Amino acid sequence: MPTRRAIHPRSALPLALAALLLPLTACGSNDEDTPDARPSKKPAAAEIPRPGDHKVTLLWQGEKRVYTVHAPPGYTRNEKLPLVIAMHPYPADGKDMAEISGLNTKADEENFLVAYPDGLNRGFNALICCGTEDDVGFLRTLTTRLTKTWHADPSRVYATGISNGGDMAYKLAVELPDTFAAIAPVSGGYLGTDAEKASYMPKTPVSVITFIGGLDEHYGGMDAGINTWQKRLSCDPGEPRKLKNNIRRTTADCHDGSDVVIYRLPEMGHSWPGGGGGSMSDPQAGVDATDLMWDFFESHSKKAS
Repeated sequence: MPTRRAIHPRSALPLALAALLLPLTACGSNDEDTPDARPSKKPAAAEIPRPGDHKVTLLWQGEKRVYTVHAPPGYTRNEKLPLVIAMHPYPADGKDMAEISGLNTKADEENFLVAYPDGLNRGFNALICCGTEDDVGFLRTLTTRLTKTWHADPSRVYATGISNGGDMAYKLAVELPDTFAAIAPVSGGYLGTDAEKASYMPKTPVSVITFIGGLDEHYGGMDAGINTWQKRLSCDPGEPRKLKNNIRRTTADCHDGSDVVIYRLPEMGHSWPGGGGGSMSDPQAGVDATDLMWDFFESHSKKAS
């Protein structure tokens, strides 16, 4: 399946050539962090926890990795806030993701932290592209730093992303057990060589809310992927509920205690429904993914092990 690019939802998606230029083999995470990846005893000046946006550089396996933390007004380390890891499409960065999703505004309204990691060369090593870096290990380290330095609540850590970032959310749910309470892939899929293996599934409960567009050229693969996810986790989908714009909402209870909610939007392309107005936001989609995913996240926390 070709890599996906951050372009306007109503325009064509010239993706095949980009895919040929990128290695498509997904790499698993390392079990042990390298010395370079260990956080320092004291946070860097840029990472002193306080409200606002803070760009942080982390040395990870010899590479300078960058992420931005957004903390809501009134934030203090005395309160353990939920944390959302938000991952951009390819080719893009965390700033683009903040614009596409509108998550900063939602975080300010609902009082949670958002972290926007930058992929190396503007992409993440997700399930079908884009790169060869150990991004699972990097995001494991980032999440640990945020729960320690920013006092994020480890029982309320969530992941979302669009396109390449949405694929990465599925990968994190599988390869970082007992980390995420829920994920929200947008125009992303449970796809690729690893996902074809029956054993490639979450070992601890991770609930999912996902949004896929009927005009997205990757709709078939994404739809098949979430159906496979439900089958492997012995989920019991209910009858679809019809919403405006012929949107169908399906919910399922899974054997491990997780939930799956799927929004299928027949008039949407490769986009973020609603969103903050970036190039991949679709304000005409009929639902707002940012609002809906936060409601979903708010109702899911990780069970104590």
